[in-house]
Amino acid sequence: MDPNERPPPTLPPQEQMRQRRLAKLGGLGSSASTDSKPQEASKSGSSTSTSTPDAPPNQTPTNQENTRPTPLPTRPSTTVSQSQTASTNPFSQLGTKSKSEHGKIANAGSATPSKKVHITKEESLEDWTNRVLGDIFRVTLDETKTTDNRGFKLTYLPDLRAELEQSGDPIKLTTASVESALLEAVRHLPTTKPILDYLLPCWKRVVRATKPPRPLPPEKEAVVNEAKRLCMSNCIFALTMPELFSRAPNPNHDTLVPYLLRHHDNEDGICMDFFAEATSRIPEDDTVASVFTDAMVAMSTKLATMTMNDDYKPYVNCLVTYSKFPPLLNALAQHPRFLATATPDMSKEQIALSSETSTILGPFFRISPLQTEVTRVFFAGARTIAPGHVKSSQSALQMTLKAHQGDLVGIINSFVRASATARNATLDWFAFALNTNHKRRALQVKSTEVASDGFMVNLTAILDQLCQPFMDSTFSKVDKIDVDYLRRSPRVDMSDETKLNADQATADAFYKTHVAGSSNFISEVFFLTLAAHHYGLGATQSKLKDLDKDIKYVEGLIKKIEAELPKLQNDPFRLPAARQHHENAVNTIEKYIALKYTIEGVVLDECMQTLSLQFMRYVSVWLLRVASGVDYRPAGGKEIKLPLPADKPDAFSCLPEYAIQDVVENFKFIFRFKPQILVSAVGDEIITFCITFLRSSEYIKNPYLKSSLVTLLFSGTWPVYHLSKGILGDSLSSSSFANEHLLHALMKFYIECEHSGVSSAFYDRFNIRYEIFQVIKCIWDNNVYQEQLSRESKVNRQFFVQFVNLLLNDATYLLDEALTKLINIHDYQIQLHQSQQLGLSPEDIEKIRTELEKAEQQCQSWMQLVNDTISMMKLFTTTLRDAFTMPEIVYRLAGMLNYNLESLTGDKRSNLKVEDAKKYHFDAKALLSDFVDIYINLKSKPTFIEAIAADGRSYKPKNFQKTSTLLREKFFKSKEVVDDWNSLCTLVAEAKQRLDQAELDLGEIPEEFEDPLMGELMTDPVILPSQNIVDRSTIVQQLLSNPLDPFTRKPMTIDDVIPADDLRNRIKEWKTERIAAAKAKASGGDAMDTSDD
Repeated sequence: MDPNERPPPTLPPQEQMRQRRLAKLGGLGSSASTDSKPQEASKSGSSTSTSTPDAPPNQTPTNQENTRPTPLPTRPSTTVSQSQTASTNPFSQLGTKSKSEHGKIANAGSATPSKKVHITKEESLEDWTNRVLGDIFRVTLDETKTTDNRGFKLTYLPDLRAELEQSGDPIKLTTASVESALLEAVRHLPTTKPILDYLLPCWKRVVRATKPPRPLPPEKEAVVNEAKRLCMSNCIFALTMPELFSRAPNPNHDTLVPYLLRHHDNEDGICMDFFAEATSRIPEDDTVASVFTDAMVAMSTKLATMTMNDDYKPYVNCLVTYSKFPPLLNALAQHPRFLATATPDMSKEQIALSSETSTILGPFFRISPLQTEVTRVFFAGARTIAPGHVKSSQSALQMTLKAHQGDLVGIINSFVRASATARNATLDWFAFALNTNHKRRALQVKSTEVASDGFMVNLTAILDQLCQPFMDSTFSKVDKIDVDYLRRSPRVDMSDETKLNADQATADAFYKTHVAGSSNFISEVFFLTLAAHHYGLGATQSKLKDLDKDIKYVEGLIKKIEAELPKLQNDPFRLPAARQHHENAVNTIEKYIALKYTIEGVVLDECMQTLSLQFMRYVSVWLLRVASGVDYRPAGGKEIKLPLPADKPDAFSCLPEYAIQDVVENFKFIFRFKPQILVSAVGDEIITFCITFLRSSEYIKNPYLKSSLVTLLFSGTWPVYHLSKGILGDSLSSSSFANEHLLHALMKFYIECEHSGVSSAFYDRFNIRYEIFQVIKCIWDNNVYQEQLSRESKVNRQFFVQFVNLLLNDATYLLDEALTKLINIHDYQIQLHQSQQLGLSPEDIEKIRTELEKAEQQCQSWMQLVNDTISMMKLFTTTLRDAFTMPEIVYRLAGMLNYNLESLTGDKRSNLKVEDAKKYHFDAKALLSDFVDIYINLKSKPTFIEAIAADGRSYKPKNFQKTSTLLREKFFKSKEVVDDWNSLCTLVAEAKQRLDQAELDLGEIPEEFEDPLMGELMTDPVILPSQNIVDRSTIVQQLLSNPLDPFTRKPMTIDDVIPADDLRNRIKEWKTERIAAAKAKASGGDAMDTSDD
């Protein structure tokens, strides 16, 4: 009876479940046909059995088994009978069982086995289907067959056999029955074993079956493809609908996680074919995506608890595999856990950490050598570790981190390219991480309240990589960076950042004006990367300086404790506490040193810093374009004209300060630690950048930010390798832009830093000016700069006078401070040597030592600045004699020189003698020689000679004579120098005699003719805004140092004074009368009366 004609039986629950699953799969009508004809069955598949009632009588099960070809594994067996001849097809003998069976076949046909050729019967499609499906799913309908021909255990399916017998169908596996076979096979699995433990190996086998050495005929290919489809469907149902297999949901079983973490090649691992097949079903089956996204969320959550010390690589490899399939990335990007979501009950600290620990990508970016547990592994015993071992450990961690960051770059690139949705979600993720971690740049930061260094450094490095495609050496795409990005609902939040040159209200008003349009990807990544450098890599690099201070402090603490321990040996109460303090201090410094070594290893990676440098070059060029409004490019663009326009662009003024700060800090860091990458990587843009914003310093409000530009130029002049003038020295000398603008820019800022409005500016300015001197020294060999300075003194006289006046102020102050500290050191050293004679107590001695150390530190700083300031004056006076003998300058210069000549050669010079003077950068011989050179440089100017002689406070002929003796007998100066000095002494002495006589001739000066501030005769009286009258030279000197009316302290300039012409004429007349009277007296007494009585 035809099975189709039977009344439909009442389906058991198991079969009903199967039918529901088939309906879920989209219909298998043709495959589910119960037609029992062999031809019908051959279209949908066949089964294999070692014993079948339909087999011919003369065909034994053994012969059937030995004559079928074996499709699995894909590498076919080539074992054949020894009686096989060279002409026999080797593939007809694949899958033979034993040598004895071959013998039986050969002997049955011929008495001469060696010449008998074995002929294989062609296997029917039904048998092939039965065999292949049985091998794939390792099931059988033959109760006597417990293993396959490779020895793998087979699962006997009695229920399916009974069903086939009842229906009268062949007892063979077909595509119509394989679904029931799978269901029954799973039922035989222990409930403690996940279903995927069985199905995934089946999948691997079916995949191999679809890739045979030879192409399969269409009917066989259809069988294998159907098996593949059903296997994948059941894998998905096993994860999403375990109840279809009569199992209760089990989170430990209903997940892909353990299989994803295994290698692709493992039998129970997830291979690429599985990914491809599964993702192809995502558009039709919405449960597939959730299977993979939930697995990734679970793995990300687990990874958040791991460090680089743990086995993190399988997790990363899994996400790398995901990244090869855009549908999976799209699904991840839309998952609720992809982005962190701040809730009202979360603190700021929790929000800051959420991107790192509570998002899908966060834990992958968190893996880093900078994790505390990892630093201690790389640098165990950091306090005593050998330098060579430190270097090798740093190299090892760099390689490890580079490989990890390479994986992260590939992952992020795939997200960006997957779809617009995934790209936007990825950019949102970066932005949230940055926007919630502004506190990383606060003065006081707790590491537990912000994202970790490792996370933020990885984030910066990957963003740098995203910028690579548009950062070419010609800056051809710099115009793609849209300045209006920040007014188009930008992802980057900089509302709480200090702006370059705008207050908060101005910036808010500017950004409140929305600009229509959308921002391009280049602009998005550019501003994200700029912020990442500030809050990420930049914040981590800045920790090195703090760590050095912390390490030094704890080292001092350890020394103090160790010094106290011997004294506490007999104190049972304090000794344990002291030992505990010592142990804590040692552990702390071990942690600090290990962290320092690790940070150095991470941030000093040459590849990372090269990318960072390239990005900062782009930032500097972009900032110059925004500020100048010019299409500037280092090569091929328009040149920037200085000074910049007086009207500062709002788009520039409202930028955050870190736009410039990041550039400067990055370059300074590389100059210090990795100068080799700058040799071939830096162009003119960094020189143009520094000069432009120093020349037009009003574009930047923060004085420290402006001074950092000087520091950057100074750093570029440090000798490096074969470059005696540093990375920038030669460029500063040869650049036409620098030749035209550098010197004026440096002088301008030298003046500007005098009044920065910052409490510590008084001391900071000396450091700034020291750096300015170093840059000028570097370029001074170029005559262009010497000529330019001379031109400044003539064309821009007031500007130059102001510059030289401040130079004299600095020299005077620094010399006074430095020499005073030397005298203090001299006194302290004598007291310590004579402590016993003086009867000093230990407490007194300790106090003196403390004061001595303090004086030594201060003297070292002041003396170094003195040497550079005097050196600069010597340099300038060699070339600019006229400039330094202008009336506004010459008297102050002469007074400063005379005063310090007295200190170095006068009666109290012995007070400057200290032990190890070089320790304090003090060389009396060199310093006095510099003073002598300055005197001689200006000797030819009569105004200078007169100014020396007119210095009533410090000019002493004996000091000049003492100097002459020292030059000749102690310093062994050349005859030319000694003769020049003696000639100077003669000229000054003569001038002094003339001035003394002139003073006697004038006699007592009327009070109305005296300068109220200086007490001297006025020659050019002027009326101040306060209506007080002073000499012009006096108010000029006053305004050079302080632009205020000396009587009312109100701001004023030299243009505010009014010449007192009437008073000046009266002074002139009085002076003429007094001189005439003096001459008459000198020639013969009072004028003789010759009149007659």
